[in-house]
Amino acid sequence: MLKQHHAFVWALALAWGRKAAGHGHVDWVVANGVAYRGYDSPAFPYDPNHEKVIGWTVDVPDNGFVEPTSFSSPDIICHKSATSAPGHATVNAGEKIMLQWNTWPESHKGPVIDYLAKCPGNCESVDKTTLEFFKISAAGLIDNSLNNGRWADDVLIANNNSWTVQIPEDLAPGNYVLRHEIIALHSAGQANGAQAYPQCFNLKVQGSGTREPEGVKGTELYKSDAPGIQFDLYNNPSSYPVPGPTIVAGLLPTAKQFHYFTGRWRVLSASNNAYHVGYSHNPAFKCTSCIADQPDIALVASAHF
Repeated sequence: MLKQHHAFVWALALAWGRKAAGHGHVDWVVANGVAYRGYDSPAFPYDPNHEKVIGWTVDVPDNGFVEPTSFSSPDIICHKSATSAPGHATVNAGEKIMLQWNTWPESHKGPVIDYLAKCPGNCESVDKTTLEFFKISAAGLIDNSLNNGRWADDVLIANNNSWTVQIPEDLAPGNYVLRHEIIALHSAGQANGAQAYPQCFNLKVQGSGTREPEGVKGTELYKSDAPGIQFDLYNNPSSYPVPGPTIVAGLLPTAKQFHYFTGRWRVLSASNNAYHVGYSHNPAFKCTSCIADQPDIALVASAHF
């Protein structure tokens, strides 16, 4: 168990601290003080004993992308050759969830989009082609006064490669797949140039809501020639049409995005491969209930848009 705790500490510290080249993936999902493991697509295929994950297994050893000519194929649903995760995170309706990417390149500007799809039973065995996704969050071009614009992914990078999404407060309880995605537009001025990076996670949503929004199949979310897919970001755009269906009525376009105050995360406990973490903005933070010998995880300062 202690080995798993150290794995969490090292992976999360790297995710919050390193500036690596290449594309990325979501390493951790943090909900209500509990951190759940995403699927590390470059590493986990070579580690059959890796932790139980809530992130869907994908065949993307290079952290690659789905191109527009594949937008009508099952690969666009949850990434290439995706299969459902063996675990899930338990969350409450109305709760904010943080998705922690391991890295994201500054050149890959574009929107950040989030969807949910309800599973008819448990999501661990769902047929992905039957899932119908409804959009709960989307952010694209945030500030067009800057050269090439300030985009949602720039906010994600500034927030230590993390993104916050809120589960709708009135959502009916049940099992859902969260589809979190960045679409990179640096080559999207030409046909088939956009790059989609979908990531999927299993959630069990608790609450007393009754809302069950209608959705669309993952293979019907985007058209390869849609204005927000084929798009020249180097032509000083004044606006950007985020692709896909509209956000569910009554929801805010995005949750408030947080930078984390200078402080410390600590592993408090672990069970069923879920890591319970604590946080304090006080650099002298001492946790009497923390597991012994767990190093602190430093975070950096705080902002939002």
